[in-house]
Amino acid sequence: MLELRLVQGSLLKKVLEAIKDLVNEANFDCSSTGFSLQAMDSSHVALVALMLRSEGFEHYRCDRTISIGMNLTNMAKMLKCAGNDDIITIKADDGSDTVTFMFESPSQDKISDFEMKLMEIDSEHLGIPDTEYQSSIKMPSQEFLRICKDLSSIGDTVMISVTKDGVKFTTSGDIGTANIVCRQNTSVDEPDNATEIKMQEPVSLTFALRYLNSFTKATPLANIVTLSMSADLPIVVEYKIGDMGYVRYYLAPKIEEDDAAAA
Repeated sequence: MLELRLVQGSLLKKVLEAIKDLVNEANFDCSSTGFSLQAMDSSHVALVALMLRSEGFEHYRCDRTISIGMNLTNMAKMLKCAGNDDIITIKADDGSDTVTFMFESPSQDKISDFEMKLMEIDSEHLGIPDTEYQSSIKMPSQEFLRICKDLSSIGDTVMISVTKDGVKFTTSGDIGTANIVCRQNTSVDEPDNATEIKMQEPVSLTFALRYLNSFTKATPLANIVTLSMSADLPIVVEYKIGDMGYVRYYLAPKIEEDDAAAA
């Protein structure tokens, strides 16, 4: 038996909006510690990892570890029927091939429930190694969204370079080139507007902007985004979901252009 009750129902809607364009169907793993998901996108270039810890739910019951396969597009359609202030309850009985979503208005004067068919999804669980990254950048998530959006109008890829001077986003396309530099800025009064750069050694990697733009759909979940980078490793783009968990995206760097640049 699985039963999860989330007072802040809008949070679940935002989580779905953040991942459904990358991953169409996936298994949600439910255990006593939390509700999680790990899935590759259809082209096997990006990986999404979601964690919602059990203590973040008002009520959380999971009798045994189970995996429930859902079509995320359909799940997002169901969640669209919930008001932003609604309390959302997710229920799944052992052995059932459906999951029930219940939406309650804050004043309890309207309760709706939707039943959705579950799917059998074969998915290998990829071990994500704990890595010490050479560089990490914390910056306002709105700023990162704006940079990715602006650079997409000029090129398809972005080179992200971290040095002691700051982090530089560079792209080039048919119409020209663009460079955006963000410097360390931690003295601001509002921590949500700070840019913090930690660097053990400089790192410079190139990524497809299409994917980074997709990751920025998680912007409504967090004011700050953290980018973690090391040479030859996927970048990790992390949005924390309050104290409850996170959405992390992993994206492999583009190699061929690095080789061409080195030649």
